[in-house]
Amino acid sequence: MKLPENPEESMCEFVIQISQYAKQQKSDFLIIPQNGIELAYTDYNSASDFSAEFTNAIDGFGIEALFYDGYELPIYDRLTMLQKFSENKQVLVSDYLSDNSLYQEVVDKNTNEGFLSFPRMSYNYDYTHIPTTIYNENSYDILKLNDAKNYLYLINASNFPTKQELITNLANTNFDVILIDLFFHGRPLTQEDLQKIKVKENGGKRLVISYVNIGSAEKYRYYFNSNWRVNDPHWLAKPYKGYENEIFVKYWSNEWHSIIYGNDNSYLKKIINAGFDGAYLDNVKSYHYLFSDEF
Repeated sequence: MKLPENPEESMCEFVIQISQYAKQQKSDFLIIPQNGIELAYTDYNSASDFSAEFTNAIDGFGIEALFYDGYELPIYDRLTMLQKFSENKQVLVSDYLSDNSLYQEVVDKNTNEGFLSFPRMSYNYDYTHIPTTIYNENSYDILKLNDAKNYLYLINASNFPTKQELITNLANTNFDVILIDLFFHGRPLTQEDLQKIKVKENGGKRLVISYVNIGSAEKYRYYFNSNWRVNDPHWLAKPYKGYENEIFVKYWSNEWHSIIYGNDNSYLKKIINAGFDGAYLDNVKSYHYLFSDEF
């Protein structure tokens, strides 16, 4: 595989280009990368100076498995990076708990750092459930990401047999931010759907953010041709171990870029057209996974 000269820098440029395109369409559109907080710094290995162009292009950062991933995790340098980043912008943390009794502990750990917490309970590894408990529940209007006190991460709607059932269940919650998929059973949500979700049950306004995978191609998406295979087209780079429906991409490829942003059929344009308040960019850290034997 021909590698970019600097894989991290290539991902930074990709995220910046996504942000520039989206904010040209909608100036207050939110861009939130998930994982890879080191990209926010000029020295990717420490909480050095901020990478100004990258940090100015994004509005928050999402992190999986900061304190727990089914078990308690050791703390690495990324906590220091997140602490510094959170002085100005919101950090959203999704920890997975195999022991549900740890719920309050993980909420407290994140709250003490000023981070938003979404504890995934033992039955919710794949982001399929709407929790019945909302910490810091409120009726405030959430107009900016920094206004939020909590969030819902629900990108797998398989528990909802109809779109109406999904929308009704979301509308009947008081989460400040809802992170969901653009599509329900292959069809994009509409502006009418989004308007029903953007108001909390108690009447407060909230933000609704769309998930989009920018580091791997998903075989079930509208853009994927059933004849495609790894290396055909050339930008389908490597199987994603553990995720049979995904293939890591050469994220620096112009062909992949055109799928994600820049034209009326691009993923970002569909998200914007549906009326979402922002995009949550997953697999940003594919620059690491692509060149590791673990994945």
